[in-house]
Formats: sequence, C-alpha cells, structure tokens
Amino acid sequence: MPVQPSFDGVEARPPSTDRLFFALLPDAAAIARIEKLVRDLQSDFELKGKPLGAKRFHVTLHVVGDFPRFPQEHADASVRVAQAATAMPSFKLGFDRVGSFSRKARNMPLVLLGEDGLVTAKALQQALDRAMAQIGLGHGGREHYTPHLTLLYDDRHVAARPIEPITWTASEFVLVRSLIGQSRHEVLARLPLRG
Repeated sequence: MPVQPSFDGVEARPPSTDRLFFALLPDAAAIARIEKLVRDLQSDFELKGKPLGAKRFHVTLHVVGDFPRFPQEHADASVRVAQAATAMPSFKLGFDRVGSFSRKARNMPLVLLGEDGLVTAKALQQALDRAMAQIGLGHGGREHYTPHLTLLYDDRHVAARPIEPITWTASEFVLVRSLIGQSRHEVLARLPLRG
C-alpha cells in the first residue's frame, strides 16, 4: 500500500481499517419482518441497492471512532465505561415509517424510522455519549440523534411513508467492530440492560 507523503514534517495518518460502535440489534422475528419489507420495497420502487442483510442490520447508539488497526485498549475501555450506562431495564423499540434519509443525488440510505417507539433508545444513546465523552472516545452530547435502522443504499429517493410497525425488545446492546470496506461486522461484547 503506498504511503501518503508528509507535509511540513508531519507524518501522514494511515487509513482507518476498524470502526467501533455501540448498537442495538434486532431479534430474529424483527429481522424476518425487515427482510420481507426490503423485498417489498425493492419491488414497489424498483430499488437496485443490495440490502445490508441480517448480520449488519442495527441501530447505532454511539460511534467510538475509526482506527488504523484494531484498538484493543479502546474496546476494553469502552466496554468498562458503557457498563455503567446499562442501569436501565430492557425496553421495547419500534419503527413505524420507512424513507430515504437524505436527498443527495446518489447512494441514499433507505431507513426505518419512528418517534414514540424510540424514546428509550434515545435515552440510552445520550447516556452512552456522556459516559464515553468522559474518557475522550466519540462524541459528547449530540442534540440531533435520530435512531434509525439502515436497510440498503440506493440512488432512488423514497419519500417517508408509514409501515406496519416493526418492534422488538432490547435486552442488551453490543459493541461492534466494523471492518471498513469489507461489509463485515463482528460483535465484540454484549452488555445486558439490567436496571
């Protein structure tokens, strides 16, 4: 791999290979409903994008960061700190709309959205943001967090529309390692909700 030139004696940063993030994962019944919805949407709107698939469907709660190699020390620290944020009980989350997440010209994410069914997910996200900010990993408090589950990416825009709600009970959240550019996720740790 070619090394980028340095400027003014500053070494070029190597490309990121690993992303760590906390997420909620749908259960098997929700995955089956999501996969059926994706097939229906592909047919109804002639979408060409490839679905993310059961192994990558998730709701991101907090991005720890992108790293040029696997950061074991950051993964360990993230799990230790996040355990303090699990002092809440299991909760039901639900999505009642689907639509494209942006109006850019190409490669728009098609996502599941909701309002009332995602209030507790927002609370968990805020607790994680605060906890991780204390050790300098990830963002501080994000004011405009919108919980969503990405289905696929496509060049065709789909206006937001209601769907039959897709729900599941979150009894844990997970720390995920995403291998950048490989479309692969690995669950590194499971953190039970135990409030």
